[in-house]
Amino acid sequence: MQFLRILFWCLLAFVAAVFTQGNWFSVPVQLPGGLIAETNLPFLLLVTFLLGLLPTLLFQHVIRWRLRQRVSVLERQLAELRAMPVVPAAPLDPGDLPAREPIVVRP
Repeated sequence: MQFLRILFWCLLAFVAAVFTQGNWFSVPVQLPGGLIAETNLPFLLLVTFLLGLLPTLLFQHVIRWRLRQRVSVLERQLAELRAMPVVPAAPLDPGDLPAREPIVVRP
Protein backbone atom coordinates (compact mmCIF):
# COMPACT_ATOMS: atom_id res chain seq x y z
CA MET A 1 0.00 0.00 0.00
CA GLN A 2 2.89 2.34 0.75
CA PHE A 3 4.19 1.75 -2.78
CA LEU A 4 0.88 2.87 -4.29
CA ARG A 5 0.89 6.01 -2.16
CA ILE A 6 4.43 6.89 -3.30
CA LEU A 7 3.50 6.10 -6.90
CA PHE A 8 0.46 8.38 -6.66
CA TRP A 9 2.48 11.32 -5.31
CA CYS A 10 5.21 10.81 -7.94
CA LEU A 11 2.57 10.75 -10.68
CA LEU A 12 0.96 13.89 -9.28
CA ALA A 13 4.33 15.67 -9.14
CA PHE A 14 5.05 14.61 -12.75
CA VAL A 15 1.69 15.94 -13.95
CA ALA A 16 2.28 19.22 -12.09
CA ALA A 17 5.75 19.55 -13.64
CA VAL A 18 4.42 18.90 -17.16
CA PHE A 19 1.60 21.41 -16.58
CA THR A 20 4.07 23.99 -15.30
CA GLN A 21 6.42 23.47 -18.26
CA GLY A 22 3.59 23.78 -20.77
CA ASN A 23 1.95 26.84 -19.20
CA TRP A 24 4.88 29.07 -18.24
CA PHE A 25 3.22 32.30 -19.38
CA SER A 26 3.14 35.71 -17.75
CA VAL A 27 -0.37 36.70 -16.77
CA PRO A 28 -1.34 40.28 -15.84
CA VAL A 29 -3.19 40.53 -12.53
CA GLN A 30 -5.02 43.78 -11.78
CA LEU A 31 -4.50 44.89 -8.18
CA PRO A 32 -6.38 47.61 -6.29
CA GLY A 33 -5.19 51.13 -7.02
CA GLY A 34 -4.71 50.51 -10.73
CA LEU A 35 -1.59 48.40 -10.26
CA ILE A 36 -0.89 45.50 -12.59
CA ALA A 37 1.28 42.58 -11.46
CA GLU A 38 2.88 40.27 -14.00
CA THR A 39 3.05 36.73 -12.58
CA ASN A 40 3.51 33.26 -13.98
CA LEU A 41 0.37 31.20 -14.53
CA PRO A 42 1.48 28.15 -12.46
CA PHE A 43 2.32 30.40 -9.50
CA LEU A 44 -1.04 32.14 -9.78
CA LEU A 45 -2.86 28.79 -9.86
CA LEU A 46 -0.89 27.57 -6.84
CA VAL A 47 -1.77 30.71 -4.87
CA THR A 48 -5.48 30.45 -5.72
CA PHE A 49 -5.46 26.73 -4.82
CA LEU A 50 -3.91 27.50 -1.43
CA LEU A 51 -6.39 30.34 -0.83
CA GLY A 52 -9.19 27.80 -1.21
CA LEU A 53 -7.46 24.97 0.65
CA LEU A 54 -6.23 26.76 3.77
CA PRO A 55 -9.64 27.90 5.12
CA THR A 56 -10.99 24.39 4.59
CA LEU A 57 -8.05 22.85 6.45
CA LEU A 58 -8.42 25.37 9.26
CA PHE A 59 -12.14 24.61 9.57
CA GLN A 60 -11.45 20.86 9.61
CA HIS A 61 -8.74 21.31 12.25
CA VAL A 62 -11.09 23.31 14.49
CA ILE A 63 -13.87 20.72 14.13
CA ARG A 64 -11.49 17.86 14.99
CA TRP A 65 -10.20 19.81 18.03
CA ARG A 66 -13.75 20.41 19.27
CA LEU A 67 -14.67 16.75 18.80
CA ARG A 68 -11.54 15.64 20.69
CA GLN A 69 -12.47 17.98 23.53
CA ARG A 70 -15.99 16.57 23.61
CA VAL A 71 -14.71 12.98 23.60
CA SER A 72 -12.27 13.70 26.43
CA VAL A 73 -15.08 15.22 28.53
CA LEU A 74 -17.29 12.20 27.89
CA GLU A 75 -14.46 9.78 28.70
CA ARG A 76 -13.81 11.63 31.95
CA GLN A 77 -17.51 11.45 32.88
CA LEU A 78 -17.60 7.77 32.03
CA ALA A 79 -14.56 7.10 34.21
CA GLU A 80 -16.24 8.95 37.10
CA LEU A 81 -19.43 6.93 36.67
CA ARG A 82 -17.50 3.66 36.60
CA ALA A 83 -15.63 4.65 39.75
CA MET A 84 -18.85 5.26 41.70
CA PRO A 85 -19.78 2.43 44.06
CA VAL A 86 -22.88 0.48 43.11
CA VAL A 87 -25.49 0.51 45.85
CA PRO A 88 -27.84 -2.47 45.65
CA ALA A 89 -31.48 -1.53 45.68
CA ALA A 90 -33.59 -2.64 48.58
CA PRO A 91 -36.24 -5.23 47.69
CA LEU A 92 -39.73 -3.78 47.36
CA ASP A 93 -42.62 -4.96 49.46
CA PRO A 94 -45.99 -4.98 47.74
CA GLY A 95 -47.41 -3.14 50.74
CA ASP A 96 -45.10 -0.17 50.16
CA LEU A 97 -46.56 0.56 46.74
CA PRO A 98 -49.44 3.07 46.52
CA ALA A 99 -52.87 1.64 45.81
CA ARG A 100 -53.95 1.92 42.20
CA GLU A 101 -57.44 2.35 40.94
CA PRO A 102 -58.69 -0.44 38.69
CA ILE A 103 -58.79 0.33 34.98
CA VAL A 104 -62.31 0.54 33.64
CA VAL A 105 -62.89 0.19 29.91
CA ARG A 106 -66.09 1.77 28.71
CA PRO A 107 -67.50 1.00 25.27
